[in-house]
Amino acid sequence: MAKGIRDNIPLTGWKGFKKHWKNDVVAAVSVALVALPLSLAIAKGMGVPPISGLITAVIGGLITTFVRSAYLTINGPAAGLIAVVAASAVALSPTGEAIDGFPFVLAAIVIAGGLQVVIGLLKFGRIADIFPTSVIQGVLASIGIIIFAKQMHVAMGTTSNGENTVEIIGDIFQKLPEIDPYIAIISGLGIILLFFHSRISYKVFHFIPAPIWVLAIGIPIVFLYGYLEANEIAVFGKVFHAPKDYLIDVPDNWMNGFSFPDFSKVNTAPFWMAVISINLISSVITLAATKAVDKLDPYKRKTDLNKDLTAVGFSSMVAGFVGGLPILSVIVRSTVNVHNNAKTKWSNFYHGLFIAIFILVGLPIIKMFPVAALAAVLVVTGIKLASPRVFKEVYKQGLEQIVFMLATIIITLYKGPLAGIIGGISMTMIAHLLISRVSVPQFIQMVFKSGTNLKEHHDGSYTLRVKGIANFMTLLRLITMLEKIPAGSDLKIDLAKTRLIDLTFQEKLMEFRAAHRLTGGKVQIIGLNQHVASSNHKLALKTLILPNFQKTSPRQQRIKQMALNNKWLYTLEEQVDTSELLDFNFFQTRPLESKQNVIGGDFSESKADWEISDIVFDEGAMLSKEVYKTTVQLVHLSEEIPSFLLDQEGIFDKLFDRVIYSLSDNHDIDFSEYPVFSKSIRLTGEDEEEVRKLFTPGLIRFLEEEQVYHIECNGSALIIFKSLRIASTDEIKNMVRFTEDFVKHLAKPEDN
Repeated sequence: MAKGIRDNIPLTGWKGFKKHWKNDVVAAVSVALVALPLSLAIAKGMGVPPISGLITAVIGGLITTFVRSAYLTINGPAAGLIAVVAASAVALSPTGEAIDGFPFVLAAIVIAGGLQVVIGLLKFGRIADIFPTSVIQGVLASIGIIIFAKQMHVAMGTTSNGENTVEIIGDIFQKLPEIDPYIAIISGLGIILLFFHSRISYKVFHFIPAPIWVLAIGIPIVFLYGYLEANEIAVFGKVFHAPKDYLIDVPDNWMNGFSFPDFSKVNTAPFWMAVISINLISSVITLAATKAVDKLDPYKRKTDLNKDLTAVGFSSMVAGFVGGLPILSVIVRSTVNVHNNAKTKWSNFYHGLFIAIFILVGLPIIKMFPVAALAAVLVVTGIKLASPRVFKEVYKQGLEQIVFMLATIIITLYKGPLAGIIGGISMTMIAHLLISRVSVPQFIQMVFKSGTNLKEHHDGSYTLRVKGIANFMTLLRLITMLEKIPAGSDLKIDLAKTRLIDLTFQEKLMEFRAAHRLTGGKVQIIGLNQHVASSNHKLALKTLILPNFQKTSPRQQRIKQMALNNKWLYTLEEQVDTSELLDFNFFQTRPLESKQNVIGGDFSESKADWEISDIVFDEGAMLSKEVYKTTVQLVHLSEEIPSFLLDQEGIFDKLFDRVIYSLSDNHDIDFSEYPVFSKSIRLTGEDEEEVRKLFTPGLIRFLEEEQVYHIECNGSALIIFKSLRIASTDEIKNMVRFTEDFVKHLAKPEDN
């Protein structure tokens, strides 16, 4: 099934427009519903006219689509630039108010976009790869903290006079007694809904994006306030009056929404600081988001990053000239696009078109949006950028990584993102020098004159011997060498003579290995048996110093004992090779991180071998990333069978599927003579006739009596799991028993 997906890559251009317009339109509807409130909220968070956010989204859809190479990425304004643009607007404002500095920021956006065009045309987009991962995460986390600090006051109905983010955060606690209940009710409900939206399982609820639900709650509350006879509330003896200006401010006529740049401050230092900051942060976020979306693409198409950098730069120039914000590749909207089955770049165009139409006819509706609802969206955005999960993930990568990240955050909060990046990189280099335990001249030589070389063998295979210091500063040389490897060839990467290998370098190796596999090639990484890792993470920084020991948890001890009792094989160590699972639809848009606690065995009667492991995978990426852990059984079948997907189905899910899947060829296969099976289980397959033959009466009766598992078959193998959590040892035993019986039914259909 998954192999078929990659073999049937959607058409591009006008042919793709004609063939896939239904899929792209459906996806674009969901994307536009996310983009509408988010674009308004981002502009509001920057302190500039809210309509500028919508202008940016429209240009990102209607113009960027035709000059970029990305397939499923959505372009528009990004929350990651809120802090930069807001600070730049204040710095350039003659009055100290962001709104008065907006014309000068527009000029900076135009020039920053022009620099992006130059960088893209010169094919320097890869420079963004050299920034250490923990430093970039630190900048994004600090931006999240800044967004949270400022928008919490909006959500509370309070203000702060703090001179920096730390003081503004402190004011949040001091102003708690002054919370305006009128505003807090709207923002509080919105924040709660945004947090729990992803955990509610109904498909209907998920199809309508969380920000729209926030507005759906906020707007009626605003109307309710208008019908209240009393226009004040007393809370703990303090009287609060109903606010009069808590709705979003947009012009009555969309023609009045345009603003124009003022280049009169082009010869000042703050102006060029704004240009450099906007260019650097937007380039890094765009390239990171684009690569993340490529990983989510079920067809594994690759984007020309330099062309996309040129495209967003050109589009940002256009936006800057008419009152728009910098245009980036945005991860949240792109994730929605992928998960709603978009096929081509036209979904980005449609999303811009739908927003343009809404601007033309729906401004009166936009004027009903409460500012508190948009503040709730930004508060949660800030929390996600700097959530405890982000810090936990970085800490798991190694103690030094969390130090780099925290240092970047502190510098950014006090001095800005540009200083944060410079400071974070400097600290990373110093730490690598100290960890390597060599002199400064030796360190410099190991970085820039390490002797790393690539050798071609007579059989067409290659060996890349990496030497010295393998860190973010050597990435450009690594990328140049990897680009020489022909598609489909075998490559051995020998790291035995490396003194230090950092996280960013290893990420690039893993990225190349995954991409090279899709060309039919193989990549083997060797030479790490003498290295010690700073943590148990698969990509943790590695040096040649001390041995490492791994502790086992009580669950791992029980699994090991269970494997011994049943004569199964058991491997504790975390493994990065999850390539077999990529051949299943479920993991086509859910990037795999690792597997651990691997149990192996076979079913002697059906001649099928199997493997059970704890899998870590992602849904979405970056800001929209949700990390899941589940226990999955992989079964290699002895004979080919039709591809199919089986999963549990509820009443609302079935109604939803009838609407959505009426636009596609993916229909639920029902059996009229087995109503219990048809009502509780959703079964789909590429060849319905063959699937019906496979699901014999005996197999259907067996499934009716068992718990419903998620089962997917790609023709030669199965994956089976119960829920998106780690299974207990008893649940693993039940899974093995269920799977053995299920495979028996598949192997002997004549006995059913």
